[in-house]
Amino acid sequence: MSRRLFHYLGRGKAVGARRSLAALTALTRYTVYAGLAALSACSSPPSRFYTLAGNDSPAATRNAATPALMIEVAPVDVPAQIARTAFVVQTGANRVDVLEQTRWASLPSDQIRQALSQNLAQRLDAIDVSRSPHPVGAPVYRVNVSVQRFESWPGSHALIDAVWSVRALSDQAVLTCRSVVVEPVSGGNDALVAAHRQALQQVAANLAAGIQALDATTRGNRSVPGLSCPAQ
Repeated sequence: MSRRLFHYLGRGKAVGARRSLAALTALTRYTVYAGLAALSACSSPPSRFYTLAGNDSPAATRNAATPALMIEVAPVDVPAQIARTAFVVQTGANRVDVLEQTRWASLPSDQIRQALSQNLAQRLDAIDVSRSPHPVGAPVYRVNVSVQRFESWPGSHALIDAVWSVRALSDQAVLTCRSVVVEPVSGGNDALVAAHRQALQQVAANLAAGIQALDATTRGNRSVPGLSCPAQ
């Protein structure tokens, strides 16, 4: 009887030792994995965020209560390959790289719409009423932009190819044009962003010219010739 009891006790101790060893092994593995994850997080480069909106210098003070024009800048369409916050840069005719650590502050479509809205408001002394009610009968011009190409070539150039239209909501008169702007780039990502901002300023200048021509026509200014797209 005592031998059998001793055998059971010995086997129980062995099972307990094996369980303790397994638990210790699992804990050691968890600790190693957690340490490796922490080291990986520490070694990852920090993300950088860029924006296309905002002015480089403070805008002149204007009387916001009496804008010269009212505009509605609609959501902007962009190619599917750039519909993400990560930078997409061209590295060849048939190849792009996605830079996960370099990002836009929001989706490019939102960035472009905001940049155009701000630029048009400043150029035309206008307000964007796309998210606000406006007086009945007031002249409002709706701006639609479809970006066909938005290319970033590091050390080479930035390209924006956009089809846009301006419509007078009062009588549905419309002007549809295309702007293709290429800006040289001599540096890295900072230079690319600056070039895209410059290109959007040119697109906004074309839009502003179209709005002014359409506004002059709808107000019955006979000295204005037939509508045509502004020169690039």
